[in-house]
Amino acid sequence: MTSTTSPVAVIHAEPLVRTRTVLGEGVLWDARTQVLYWLDIMAGEVFAVDPRTGVSRAYPIGQHVGTIVPRASGGLMLAVVDGFAAFDPASGAVRMVARVAHGRPNLRFNDGKCDPAGRFWAGTMAYDGAAGAGCLHRLDADRSVHAVLSGVTISNGLAWSADARTMYYIDTPTRVVSAFDADPVSGAIARRRTCIEIPHELGLPDGMAIDERGMLWIALHESGRVGCWDPHHGRLLAMIEVPGAKLVTNCAFGGADLDELYISTASIGLDDEALRFQPLAGSLFKARPGVRGVPAHAFAG
Repeated sequence: MTSTTSPVAVIHAEPLVRTRTVLGEGVLWDARTQVLYWLDIMAGEVFAVDPRTGVSRAYPIGQHVGTIVPRASGGLMLAVVDGFAAFDPASGAVRMVARVAHGRPNLRFNDGKCDPAGRFWAGTMAYDGAAGAGCLHRLDADRSVHAVLSGVTISNGLAWSADARTMYYIDTPTRVVSAFDADPVSGAIARRRTCIEIPHELGLPDGMAIDERGMLWIALHESGRVGCWDPHHGRLLAMIEVPGAKLVTNCAFGGADLDELYISTASIGLDDEALRFQPLAGSLFKARPGVRGVPAHAFAG
């Protein structure tokens, strides 16, 4: 188990956009346009900000939206309630690409990312958080959808090693990061094992990003932190403190040099008393972790 007694580097985040999202998520730096995207799942909105100009925009999607990724042919892709959709930031248009038959009611898509080959992975969860109700899905470039991992409760962070042969995955209530052997050609995964255990005092693991060294940066829900772990040894290396917002949900590297970490938070379930102690709940934050990330992979279809 990860030790919390060993000294680690402490980094402080600062608010970038003071917007009280209900469930801020899906942070994406689009390296092609140098624009930062994130979303509010429950409000069904995607947000964009150009850090060079400060110009921001909100796009109503018309339904709950779990995550956002680049698309190699242009524009972006979304995981929405019942499948995968193309999103055009220029017009705001949303068009379904592949529908997913959930097999039971009251499910929605949550977090997701593309692998290095351009396959779009995203998982589902029950609105009431029912244990084991969700599934991790994979949308291939030919637009075929594959159910890859069943029995998931809250499907969250994903990342791949530089050689694309290891996939890292978080099902939040397990409090672990799982590693899988990944086939870069077929997309098949196998040999699941635990590579990181998150101690209870550090909250719940949520979204995740990987840096150029192969270290994992994990949003720690309920703790107001993002932790950096070495997945090869399960060792905690650094901690980012997020002020005034405990419900940290996701993170992604961005900026012109990919040396900034953007962090989303939520305000869902917080009453007025809780918000007095979390005045920045739902805001988007920025930190400089001292390392560079890797560009987001784009959907190939």
